[in-house]
Amino acid sequence: MNGLEAAYRAEVHAYRQARAGKDIAGAWRFLERAHILSQSVLRLHLHAHVMMLAFAISRWEWREALGQVFRLLLAPLGALLGRIPIGNIGRTSVSAFMPMPIPEDLQRVLYP
Repeated sequence: MNGLEAAYRAEVHAYRQARAGKDIAGAWRFLERAHILSQSVLRLHLHAHVMMLAFAISRWEWREALGQVFRLLLAPLGALLGRIPIGNIGRTSVSAFMPMPIPEDLQRVLYP
């Protein structure tokens, strides 16, 4: 397992812990960080959106769930065309096409 995948798994683990502890804001934050890390690996990128979709459904957040379905459909096309908005947190609250700043600790993983 490479450093990127290890960091991704760590964020997923942190998400699961936050969710188990009923820390909804923290759970979303860890999913967003996992999404940022996942963008360059389609398998991980799709996994991040599936987790976001499942979490949104579990919370009855239908707008977010619909947005995740849209992003699941867009991700393969974006990867194929090389048009992934780097740093985007993957949530419905932001445009699926908007690049965003990457947190410093994630930059060290993405650009060692």
